[in-house]
Amino acid sequence: MNLNHINLVVKDVNNAVNLFIKHLGFSLIVNRNSKMAVLENGNHFALVIWGQELNHKENAPTYPDNFHIGFYQKNELAVWEIYEKLKTEANLSFESEPKKIRNTFGFYFFFEKLMIEISITPFQDNIA
Repeated sequence: MNLNHINLVVKDVNNAVNLFIKHLGFSLIVNRNSKMAVLENGNHFALVIWGQELNHKENAPTYPDNFHIGFYQKNELAVWEIYEKLKTEANLSFESEPKKIRNTFGFYFFFEKLMIEISITPFQDNIA
């Protein structure tokens, strides 16, 4: 069984699309009037970016404590490279620089109220 998609609710669809394309390796499938977009990562996985305004609410959603999505990198250098690029984006906030996290190495950052993790896979034999 493969994961088909994840639906993330954000206030600013275009900024989210830019983040996922520019820094996280996604490609745009469709952007529907900056209210909802669908992206893919080349592995038969889609990311749906749902604009908060479609929920008829003005504020960005609040996710549950510790809810986040994560992306594996092949090594520490790749983690540092993404971190350095992301630091140039004005709309992001960071918990810390990359460091040891549990049994891996990485960092967390926030887009709006969504936490995103970038780390090295602890399962090195399973990453391409």
